[in-house]
Amino acid sequence: MKSLKPSMKENKRYLLVKGRVGEIEGAVLEGIGVLGMSKVGLGWVKSGKDNAIISVNREMVDSVRACFALFPGKISVEKVSGTLKGLRGKK
Repeated sequence: MKSLKPSMKENKRYLLVKGRVGEIEGAVLEGIGVLGMSKVGLGWVKSGKDNAIISVNREMVDSVRACFALFPGKISVEKVSGTLKGLRGKK
């Protein structure tokens, strides 16, 4: 099978999230539902005690931020970056 052109690939953004890390999936699922969750393409890069780095689809970054704002638990996005290297110094 041929590889995809760069213009056809899914562009990711990496989010540094602080707060209740265990409730991230629940917050997104509650905010935008199952169909929205599949569009987000949520992926875990690194998870710690009170922070995590997640990857999401570029077009859905605003929706994910809105879900975290509406969720009653304390979850905040500290930084959004197009590369993992951009998040390294912010921890």
